[in-house]
Amino acid sequence: MIQKKILSLLAIICLTTSAFAVNNYISDELYTYTHKGPGTKYRILGLVNAGEKIEVLSIDKNLGYTQIKDKKGRGVWVDSKYVTNKPGLKEELKALRIAEEKAKQKIIDLEKNLNSNIKQVAKLEKTNISLSSQLKEIKEINNSLTNRVDSEKNELLMQWFSYGGMVGGIGLLVGLILPALFPSRKKKSSW
Repeated sequence: MIQKKILSLLAIICLTTSAFAVNNYISDELYTYTHKGPGTKYRILGLVNAGEKIEVLSIDKNLGYTQIKDKKGRGVWVDSKYVTNKPGLKEELKALRIAEEKAKQKIIDLEKNLNSNIKQVAKLEKTNISLSSQLKEIKEINNSLTNRVDSEKNELLMQWFSYGGMVGGIGLLVGLILPALFPSRKKKSSW
């Protein structure tokens, strides 16, 4: 039984200390009065400005007051409705200005990169036009050479046909003239 109470107490302590570790702020009212104790019946010690970062020391949920550490390092009490974990408008404005500067720098970098890419694209387009022109010239030369090879091939075939025709014609003539020049002796037949 005692162990359960000790464990429960340790759990509560752990939970309350982890709740206080979060950054806390005073809400965006103009200012909030700080008191010596948890409630308006205690003496006012000063003011905490809106959006001021604070450290939460303890919370009295019954009375609705939170003990905080002010900028002078004192433990003072404020109404819990004015304590929030959201940064005030001043903090948000600072963060927005930092983000704006980063965004502007990123835009400048992107514009530089874009201009560089545009120049590179223009250069590549010029190279492409030049290569296309060279390709067209090479195709024309290739077509011309192909036509020339085809015509020379046809001429060569015609030449071989002519040579073959001449050889055939000479052979025919020789076959007809030689027997006429050298008559062959005919054997007498005995019939």
